[in-house]
Amino acid sequence: MQRNLLIDGLKVFASQWIVFHHLAAYGPLSDVWDAAATGSSDWAFEYGRMAVQIFLVVGGFLAARGHVAQGLTMQTLSPVRRVLQRYLRLMLPLAAALAIAIPSALLARHWASYQFFPDFPSWRQIWTHIFLLQDIVGERSLSAGVWYVAIDFQLFVLITFLIGSGRHGARLGVAALMLASLFYFNLYPKFDPWGLYFFGAYGMGTVAYWAAHSTRPVRWLAVVGLVGAIALAVDYRERIVLATLTAVLLGYVEYRVASKPLRQRAPQTWMKLLTTFGNASYALFLVHFSVVMLANALYARLGLQSPLSAACAILGCWIVSNALGLAFERWIERPLQQLQKTLVTGLQRAQSSSS
Repeated sequence: MQRNLLIDGLKVFASQWIVFHHLAAYGPLSDVWDAAATGSSDWAFEYGRMAVQIFLVVGGFLAARGHVAQGLTMQTLSPVRRVLQRYLRLMLPLAAALAIAIPSALLARHWASYQFFPDFPSWRQIWTHIFLLQDIVGERSLSAGVWYVAIDFQLFVLITFLIGSGRHGARLGVAALMLASLFYFNLYPKFDPWGLYFFGAYGMGTVAYWAAHSTRPVRWLAVVGLVGAIALAVDYRERIVLATLTAVLLGYVEYRVASKPLRQRAPQTWMKLLTTFGNASYALFLVHFSVVMLANALYARLGLQSPLSAACAILGCWIVSNALGLAFERWIERPLQQLQKTLVTGLQRAQSSSS
């Protein structure tokens, strides 16, 4: 399938800003940054976290595209197999990232004491993380971003079973849940451990993909924009502004470049950079918090306090996070994807032989 450079660009942008959001949110580095440049610190904290909305929209868009790419019709799709594939795709790299985060937190606590450093996990924490239930049952996450992995899995389960219900049922179901999320669930923070709170953005991504491949793409994308505008009129939420704009932009670019792929027009250097860092966006999302913890602990241990030292530490943390993300994607995430495929194929063969 033709690679969409806009998707890569959005993933790169979102993952990078989430790193800066956490640098602005935690530890002495955030305190010095805020004291030296309050405006930029507040911007990174307030708006950096909204980058998650980009991931949500792109996730819904790719979920819809993924079913088509694998040649699965809405009638013959096996929802259980797709859910298992997604669980392993998310959970295996997450487990590897937690194997880095736990000792990183131990070392960070040895150098300094901050509340955001997770304690050594209990067995209950481990099991809730394995089943992605930590926020639902009230357990503290072992790393920042684990909550999003759990939400992504819930959303994928919902949309997979909706698509498995048939073409018309899928589209009606996705539209209904999207509207329910935008006009009810997303208005109440008590629902944020559940995928329904975020289905508005995810559903807009899914509908944007369908709209781009419909007979009247511009009209249907306008409907997506209108739904977002009405939701904002009911209750203005900047995260919904970003989700709506991202969904409409994704759908429009998908429609416009279908016959003349953007990839063919882009300079090779930029294309390779976007592809490389786009591929590593999930890895960066998973591993950067370990670097943030260690950078803050080391900064405190050295007794540094100046804005210049904080700026150097923040820049170094960002560079190391990206380097670790690239290495993690190349040497851990990719092999784990092969393991995932092997496990799913093995289970499928076992089921076939037993039936």
